[in-house]
Amino acid sequence: MQADWVRWRHDFHRFPEMGFQEQRTAERVAQLLAVLGLEVHRGIGGTGVVASLSVGNGPGVIGLRSDMDALALSETAEDRPHASNHPGCMHACGHDGHMAMLLGAAQLLAARRDFDGTVRFIFQPAEEHGRGAAAMLADGLLERFPMDEIYGAHNIPGMPAGNIATRVGGLMASEDNFVIRITGRGGHAARPHMAIDPLVIGAEIVLALQTIVARSVDPGHSAVLSCTEFLTDGIRNAIPTEVVIKGDTRSYAPEVQALLEARMRAVCAGICQAHGARCEVEYTHEFAPTVNWPECVPVAVRAAQAVVGSERVDADTPPMMISEDFGRFLQAIPGAFVFIGNGDRSDPGAVPLHNARYDFNDQILPVGARYFAELVRTRLPRPAAVAA
Repeated sequence: MQADWVRWRHDFHRFPEMGFQEQRTAERVAQLLAVLGLEVHRGIGGTGVVASLSVGNGPGVIGLRSDMDALALSETAEDRPHASNHPGCMHACGHDGHMAMLLGAAQLLAARRDFDGTVRFIFQPAEEHGRGAAAMLADGLLERFPMDEIYGAHNIPGMPAGNIATRVGGLMASEDNFVIRITGRGGHAARPHMAIDPLVIGAEIVLALQTIVARSVDPGHSAVLSCTEFLTDGIRNAIPTEVVIKGDTRSYAPEVQALLEARMRAVCAGICQAHGARCEVEYTHEFAPTVNWPECVPVAVRAAQAVVGSERVDADTPPMMISEDFGRFLQAIPGAFVFIGNGDRSDPGAVPLHNARYDFNDQILPVGARYFAELVRTRLPRPAAVAA
């Protein structure tokens, strides 16, 4: 079956689509699932696809999820036969491979039917912007397709190909975005006493914000606050009137998210008031933290060990500050997420995610497909297997 999975993956890679625009991708996924004999539903949360496969009379229902969308990057790999045909858009995060792995699991389970219960195969749109999971949930995903648990995976460059890693609790961080707008009074660069300089105020705010993590967050908790853009309406010989500071924060706990926002608002308001400037802070929650359920991680670990061996499974991997829309599902139902190594050192899959030359490592397609299938066998064993 591996040749099918590689062919599917390369097809997805050649025709990438952005979040909520995955029309061709979703239709291709739906067609492949229908050929396998699954019950397929389209248009869930926009362009999402959900397919169900039931075997036997078991009451258990397990969800398996893949993302579908690509990034607004131009692929710089003209030598790659399956390079993107869509300028300015590419699968630079491996969602093409994630889809092929989950389709491979569906193919394995449909052919072998070696479980007892129901599997939901969930293909989610718009993961990159953190909107797709919420859209599917708002469209009645869990009411229309009830599930007891949900599982997902993401490839990770820098980890040996085929290794699997996870942990109980926070695995990936939340992402909150902020925009700080400072309004002062512009003026001539030679007469600063006539102005209220928002550039100097903004610089003070950027430095002061760094004290939030250093002095307000409990050292036992992880958090990152990064200012990434500093924009003004000034010119070389004119003090600006407006300054805009943009950036994001990362953390694993809701209470830390709330603390970062509250302290940011207080710091910005206090500094601007001291200088006689006006300030507005826009703070939005983009990604929920991915927090694995304690009862589901051992299931994921056992399935991973059955596929790749205990020596290639890390059950207590350090958390990462990257974000994943899967966290939104874990706020609603139990589940667990794992990392699958895409390759390290000089391996083909070692190029970082979100790089214009990144490519998913086809060698790990069987690992992901078999892992997802093993999850189902672990959670929904046939009665004979239980008796034995």
